[in-house]
Amino acid sequence: MSEISIIPLEARPTLRSPAALASASLVAPRDVAALDQVAARYAVAVTPEMAALIDPADGADPIAAQFVPSVAELQSTPDELEDPIGDDAHSPLPGLVHRYPDRVLLKLVHACAVYCRFCFRRETVGPGGPTLLGDEAFAGALAYVAARPAVWEVIFTGGDPLVAASRRLGLLLARFRPIEHVRVLRFHTRVPIVAPDRIDAAMVKALSGTGKAVYVAIHANHPREFTPAARTALARLANAGIGLVSQSVLLKGVNDDPETMAALMRCFVEARVKPYYLHHADLAPGTAHFRTSIAEGQALMRALRGRLSGLAQPTYVLDIPGGYGKVPIGPDYVDEAGTVTDPNGGVHAYPFGAEI
Repeated sequence: MSEISIIPLEARPTLRSPAALASASLVAPRDVAALDQVAARYAVAVTPEMAALIDPADGADPIAAQFVPSVAELQSTPDELEDPIGDDAHSPLPGLVHRYPDRVLLKLVHACAVYCRFCFRRETVGPGGPTLLGDEAFAGALAYVAARPAVWEVIFTGGDPLVAASRRLGLLLARFRPIEHVRVLRFHTRVPIVAPDRIDAAMVKALSGTGKAVYVAIHANHPREFTPAARTALARLANAGIGLVSQSVLLKGVNDDPETMAALMRCFVEARVKPYYLHHADLAPGTAHFRTSIAEGQALMRALRGRLSGLAQPTYVLDIPGGYGKVPIGPDYVDEAGTVTDPNGGVHAYPFGAEI
């Protein structure tokens, strides 16, 4: 039994280097030197909650695939981009992205509790940057939003906004209260899953005391991530009246089969998280080994239709490279010949052009 397996969970540190991963028996010592090259470019962090889920004997462990670095990350393809969804093209101010008329993204923090090996912002997040958006930049973003009545929603991202201290986060959110046209605050986070103890009474108070409608988008990619502690953290948010929606990434070898994806979506619904987006993996550098084809993703979504409750159906989306926004790319069930296909593959005529 490895040393890490007998240390109480609350006493275990976050693993932040290949050497630490080797000490925890999550990578082979002989691989540390090669993985140091990966860690020199892309941040590494595996929380004790996620480390405890990994089976070191399984070379295809879906939790390890998401968080433990691989030398495959040093191999980039010609179509991969440092800014794959085009944030920079829509960033009028530091830390702020205004891609759609009624909402803005605010990159509140630079750091994450864990670093996903497929992250589309992997070139910009991690140690070495500011923990929080600076006061001057935050004030500029606040003024930008206040001057634009069309902005109805502010989406906090990063990094992961819930790594910020609860008190500090509450103070920042309070500054949006006087901006009447901002009605919704949304947070994109992995924290309730990967570091659930951070979702304590103080964090819930910071999120629920904004005077706005608050939604939290929960990122998880495999049903094993829904530990008892994660479910408790999600319940704390739901019980406080905070809306919960999901975001997942379609990942080869992690969740690209109907059984795993169905189980994941059911876990969300059981935790009162409404399935929202299933993202096609972005063209981030060194992530080709995670990407399925779009046709494979569409086949997966077709397999879910009819076998999985409508409550548990996410929208399969592609973020078009270059900053052109998200589009749904799920399978079509109607065609120009005037037929509709049912979930079992049966084809039926339908009077699409008929007047009512």
